[in-house]
Amino acid sequence: MTDSQAPTAPAASGTGTNPVAPTPAGVRTAADVVTPEVVARLVRGVVGSGRTANHSPFTGQKLADLPESTPEDVETAFERARAAQPVWAATPVRARAAVLLRFHDLVLSRQSEVLDLIQLETGKARLHAHEEVQAVAVAARHYGRRAAAYLKPKRHTGVVPALTKVTELRQPRGVVGQIAPWNYPLELSVGDALPAFVSGNAVVMKPDTETALTALWARDLLIEAGLPAEVFQVVLGEGPVVGPEVVARADYVSFTGSTRTGRDVAQRAAARLVGVSLELGGKNPMLVLADADVEKAAAGAVRACFSSAGQLCISIERLYVHESVADAFVERFAARTRAMRLGSSLAYGADMGSLVGERQLETVSRHVAEAVEKGATLVAGGVARPDIGPLFYEPTILDHVQEPMAVCTQETFGPVVSLYRFTDEDEAVALANATPYGLNASVWTRDSRRGHRIAARLRAGTVNINEGYAPAYGSVQSPMGGMKDSGLGRRHGSEGILKYTEAQTVAQQRLIPLAPAFGMDDEKYAAFMSRSLKAMKAFRLR
Repeated sequence: MTDSQAPTAPAASGTGTNPVAPTPAGVRTAADVVTPEVVARLVRGVVGSGRTANHSPFTGQKLADLPESTPEDVETAFERARAAQPVWAATPVRARAAVLLRFHDLVLSRQSEVLDLIQLETGKARLHAHEEVQAVAVAARHYGRRAAAYLKPKRHTGVVPALTKVTELRQPRGVVGQIAPWNYPLELSVGDALPAFVSGNAVVMKPDTETALTALWARDLLIEAGLPAEVFQVVLGEGPVVGPEVVARADYVSFTGSTRTGRDVAQRAAARLVGVSLELGGKNPMLVLADADVEKAAAGAVRACFSSAGQLCISIERLYVHESVADAFVERFAARTRAMRLGSSLAYGADMGSLVGERQLETVSRHVAEAVEKGATLVAGGVARPDIGPLFYEPTILDHVQEPMAVCTQETFGPVVSLYRFTDEDEAVALANATPYGLNASVWTRDSRRGHRIAARLRAGTVNINEGYAPAYGSVQSPMGGMKDSGLGRRHGSEGILKYTEAQTVAQQRLIPLAPAFGMDDEKYAAFMSRSLKAMKAFRLR
């Protein structure tokens, strides 16, 4: 993810070619959604004595006044969480899991509320906001159904079978500090917190201030589903101020954000010998092989590159296309991209929404302008759309991109993708892997075995065949995370919940001690144990 502290600068503007999605009659506005009553209910969950505010990317106007947390407020939040956590941890795991299942139902039944908030706070098209609803519901269902199995005590063979009884327990870490980003304010806040809660932890969360209402809505719904309010604390404020305070007090840290900030979080956590999971940046490749279905690949590239206006850690920013199908692919991909409808209404119909802030718009504009100045070709897009909203930028395709253009190697985190051609599979794999990042990748081919063979050679935490990112991310029984500079640890599956626990081994010795007994001296005991070890190997004991 692009670092949120990038400098700002004016962006280029133009009329562009992408059509504007019509606004249906009777669509809600920000004033209809973010009412004083709604804000007052949601901010009750924030421990803060100062004042701040958030704004909508669609208009740039203020959405709500919010409490801002001081270091003292963060300390208070952790004190409250620590006091509540032991009682929550003592609650049977199936009772904790039932909270997640009730939350699942509430999210789906009241999704229109959070879809409005996500759109207003992030500028997303409504369908892209719904991806978050889907992801959170899937995670809640999975951990609601599987948590007991993941966390149950496990029997292991002891050092002396039958005489040594060994049980592996999973103990909650205590209070998890979570720092969540702005780009997926529902899924990357509460979606990551669900396995922490069901494993018996409390959470102190610092969501991004600009998207705090979405996270607070989720907290409100979890409490309605039965989560004790004190177990889920929220603090707000500037990342460089509040973030280190959270890391300094947490028993485990979950962070999603830029690689630069992630390194700092990891260093601070390591100094305290505290565990950490990090999902960081990406410069994700998509490979279109010679035998790919070009029409399907072009449609898939639109989803992979421009969902959430490209402000997605696992979206595609590099397209490698076999030279034999490159012209046909580019023609179809460009036509689909130019036809995308841009819009800002709280309704379905737009194919892409807005960027989230001035910093993102500046980065996108700068990367595109520099690339064109140094010889890249604009195939589609390349202009801002202030006629729609202050932070809109057309979905953009660049050809003939090469180093040292920033867009070639740096994460843009916007609706911009670069095209490259290759001649054989080995070249494609080498090009795809030629990056410090390793978060996600995509391979398009009609040959399933070929696709799996290529996928195994790509240095990325997730690889999707004949889709951009959704199958791997949505398959929550399987781990999701990054290699190389894209992070540490995994979300989803067993790793996504066990990381919030400490493994504890309890061993009970029965009948005889692991020491000389029954009149044996040291030498006889050593000989006895040596014979026993040989026998256990012969009987194939593990």
